[in-house]
Amino acid sequence: MPQSPLHHYHQELGARFVDFGGWEMPLSYGSALTEHRAVREGTGWFDVSHLGRFSWSGEGWDPALSRLLCNDHGRIGPGRAQYTMILNSRGGVIDDLIIWKRTPDEVTVMPNGVNHLRVMEAFGAAEPRADLSDLRPVTVSLAVQGPEAPSRVEALLGSVPGPFRVMKAAYRGEEVWVAGTGYTGERGVELIADPETGEALARDLTASGATPCGLASRDLLRLEAGLMLWGHDLNDDITPLEAGLDWTVRFNRDFVGREALERSRKEGLRRRLVAFRMGDRRIPREGYALRAGQSSGAVTSGNFSPMLGVGIGMGYLSTPFDAASLEVEIRGRWVPTEVVEGAFYRRG
Repeated sequence: MPQSPLHHYHQELGARFVDFGGWEMPLSYGSALTEHRAVREGTGWFDVSHLGRFSWSGEGWDPALSRLLCNDHGRIGPGRAQYTMILNSRGGVIDDLIIWKRTPDEVTVMPNGVNHLRVMEAFGAAEPRADLSDLRPVTVSLAVQGPEAPSRVEALLGSVPGPFRVMKAAYRGEEVWVAGTGYTGERGVELIADPETGEALARDLTASGATPCGLASRDLLRLEAGLMLWGHDLNDDITPLEAGLDWTVRFNRDFVGREALERSRKEGLRRRLVAFRMGDRRIPREGYALRAGQSSGAVTSGNFSPMLGVGIGMGYLSTPFDAASLEVEIRGRWVPTEVVEGAFYRRG
């Protein structure tokens, strides 16, 4: 099973490991709730080297990128990042991903870890003349998140990018690429560096007071922020429109899946994502049944929110449905819920 280049450092820190997308990665270093609190109140850093990353440049890459992705990358220039998706011909989500426009001629693509090879192969097939370079075997990726994260990163790198900005920095004389992105609902950055430089950054972040955090707290943080997880809330059969991610779809040009999405807009969606909170600490776990009148569905993500003190979840319901009557089945009982629009937790 693949391991992060920082695996020995995680062992030194006392990490508990888990199989995450086929990689052995830190689940936590003690208490996931303590790590969660560190990100909400200060700074936490995550090793996310299991996530995908590859660069794409050269002849034909620009128009091919437009055909592959449903968002319009032409709306951002060099030094910017964008959330987007690669779809199949049915409009289903092959993967949701981030692109970093490093320069006018090169883009770094950041797919989910389980879809890294699949997405990279789709890019290569779309434009064989373009230069494709797999960055995952030769780099590490860190996420530094929390209200104090920007100042900690600036202290180490000399500057920090704003939200969805991308910059090249240097650390101990080595190149580091940094973007103002994350998966926690907090300010912070994600960065790519060679393994030696990445380990030095991780050690210096810990020494500065940033808390090492595992993937258990990361999943809880992303759910509180109302962010979806591919393979749970998104997959090959779910469209961006059903997921409420209409804002990522730009119909001003041709892309794979456009015709299917246009048909569904015309004919009506068969299901929609709904986010909800419980009235108490009960957890609406993945797979639990949902209903709202004659509409039915299932929970796709659920957990207990430390920030709200109640269970939270999201899932899909067949359309049409009355959100005010939404219930979730927990241990054989139908429990009323409160529908939430957007993120469950936002920093005030």
